[in-house]
Amino acid sequence: MRVILVAGTTRTAEVDGISAAGASRDLLVHTPSADAEIITYGDTVRAPVTPVSPSGCPTPAVVTRAVRELLGFEVTVVDGGLARPTGAPTVSVGARPGRDIREADPVRTAPGAFTAARRFGRALPDDRIVIGETIPGGTTTAMAVLRALGEDVVPSTSSSLPENPVDLKERVVAAAFDASDIEPGRGGHTPELAVRFVGDPVLATAAGLAAGALESGTAVVFGGGTQLLAVAALVRHAGVPDRATLATTSYLAADVPELADAAAALNLDLVVSDPGFDAPAAGPLSAYADGVAKEGAAMGGALRLADEAGRLGDVTDAARTVLDRVDGDRPEGEGPDRVDGDRPEREEPDRGP
Repeated sequence: MRVILVAGTTRTAEVDGISAAGASRDLLVHTPSADAEIITYGDTVRAPVTPVSPSGCPTPAVVTRAVRELLGFEVTVVDGGLARPTGAPTVSVGARPGRDIREADPVRTAPGAFTAARRFGRALPDDRIVIGETIPGGTTTAMAVLRALGEDVVPSTSSSLPENPVDLKERVVAAAFDASDIEPGRGGHTPELAVRFVGDPVLATAAGLAAGALESGTAVVFGGGTQLLAVAALVRHAGVPDRATLATTSYLAADVPELADAAAALNLDLVVSDPGFDAPAAGPLSAYADGVAKEGAAMGGALRLADEAGRLGDVTDAARTVLDRVDGDRPEGEGPDRVDGDRPEREEPDRGP
């Protein structure tokens, strides 16, 4: 079993109030890079911060890592447009960080990344893979892509915030279409262009991976929520009808009542796992049950693997152990660096043409 984490960035996350952003924008851009390290090593290595929401909710990567320590599955990190280096080994498919979708042509590398990721997916030797994502601001770009494809499978994508800023997302998505060369519903036959004009590089990369894997006979589990619905929609519009699975958390499923119908419309089997983070023993993990960071970093897929192995009841203690390890890196008395959300205003690295 292999879990593939697609990690990247979009400047759409800079929109104030669109995700569970932290206090320091100078640190937020490191979130996907840190998530990749936590899942790979069980701790941050090169990233200078540990992703935590403003209210103190730890990154879902802690839970995914905990399940990995329980089950021992393989992990591959694919660079889906990272804006800062990560200490985790990565596979490159040519994706670059995404710009704000309110700008024209924000993801120019989307078609090439989709094609390269599709080739990589076809070559994977695994019988079954879980695909997850980490990208601040990704629920808004996913919403725009679903609109571009003409898919009304959910009224609105979910959010890392307890209260989904739907009105704000609607304004951002409307501005994206005003600036783009595509109209709602006109991207159905060219899904890679739908991502290029109103999406993000993680969507392009994850969709290519899934399409290639399914074409080669590999079973695919989409480990996540409404962002992975957008990935599945891209796969279908790319001409790959093979059945797959959407594995998510009970917290995300409760937030999106239409999820089951949306999954069925995209030929997905929906499986929902409840890790019991509302119990007193969960400590900081109880924030998930309160609606913060309901999904992400392949958490739903990892919990499904734990459930299949009969280890779901062990996840809370394992995740608390990982969290203690990650938190233990901070000097005594120093509060958490809160980095679950946006990117800072920094120059994007020159990653070549």
